[in-house]
Amino acid sequence: MNSPWLTMIGLGEDGSFSAAAQTALAGSEIVYGSARHFDLVPELSGEKRLWPSPFAKVFEDLAALKGRSVAVLATGDPQWYGIGSSLARHFPSTDMTVFPAPSAFQLAAARLGWAVQECECLSVHGRPVDRLRCHLYPGARLLALTSNGHAPRDVAKLLQDEGYGASRMTVLEHLGGEKERIVSGIAKEWSKDVADFHTLGIEAVASPGSAVNSRVPGLPDEAFRHDGKMTKQEVRAVTLAALKPYPGALLWDIGSGCGSVAIEWLRAADRAKAIGLEPHKERRLMAAENASSLGVPHLDLIDTTAPDGLHDLPEPDAIFIGGGLTANGVLETCLSALKSGGSLVANAVTLESEAVLLDAYQQHGGDLKRLSVQRASAVGGLTGWRPAMPVTQWSFVKS
Repeated sequence: MNSPWLTMIGLGEDGSFSAAAQTALAGSEIVYGSARHFDLVPELSGEKRLWPSPFAKVFEDLAALKGRSVAVLATGDPQWYGIGSSLARHFPSTDMTVFPAPSAFQLAAARLGWAVQECECLSVHGRPVDRLRCHLYPGARLLALTSNGHAPRDVAKLLQDEGYGASRMTVLEHLGGEKERIVSGIAKEWSKDVADFHTLGIEAVASPGSAVNSRVPGLPDEAFRHDGKMTKQEVRAVTLAALKPYPGALLWDIGSGCGSVAIEWLRAADRAKAIGLEPHKERRLMAAENASSLGVPHLDLIDTTAPDGLHDLPEPDAIFIGGGLTANGVLETCLSALKSGGSLVANAVTLESEAVLLDAYQQHGGDLKRLSVQRASAVGGLTGWRPAMPVTQWSFVKS
């Protein structure tokens, strides 16, 4: 087994790091970091190299140095929303040694007296603050890394828009350093100026009567902007159960429409990914708006149709076909592309689409069912049941 050659060293805000990390750093030929990191650790025997621009070039640069002694300076715990997470996707663990410092989340929780394991820890650094929407619920405690000093104002507005204006926000600046400062206030009253380098804590307090959007699939149809062509609430819940979302899994949503299935997939599992194929511009715009308002702005929407638009996409863990079943080759292409163990779910409301699903069931097995929902509504001065259009669903797990 090769010896590790790439050392990641987490620094505290005051430039502190462990004795073992100090020994490793002293023996490094080349040291990567930011100007701020080099200011914290001015005395280095190795060659200093600033992060390249574009940043993605660093992976190629580091690969060319394999076998030499290289150190990478980071803030806090490199493996928690840090450079270490990115390097781990490019280099095997046998190449790396990691010396973490206390993370921003740990320090913030310690100052606030919160249990870290009971907090929602996330990053909106370089990402839309809309991501916070997915993690809001009454009593939630959120710890978030942000991009700059203006971010708390954006978050305060988001909290008010979501009915959480009474939430307490705490900005923890320069944790562990000489300039450490803690600023706190109520979201609906927030007008404070804060430092760019901070961690944000949120104690979520819902206003009376505010709706709670659970991450359990089956959001009400009213949660989405749509033109009527969407997978309705009850059928959507059954569909997501059959798709079986899990962390990191990729969904193809074919005929995405307003994005309801893909959005619920992303909400149901952390780090899940989804690609929505939708040729109609107005529906793609609705899907993007819905994704942002429901906390998953990373939904990837593509202007294309199946099967032609499928060939260059990354291999999916699950596929939902909500439209286009009768197009030649769609089902066959999807079955071929699906990973072993992956789930495919297709819904049909027309006789022609049902015929495709019946044929698939007879050829491949799986589960074929019909879903029917009836809602109570007024019938004159009385109440009766009004049926919605039934949906035929075929679900299949690839062996």
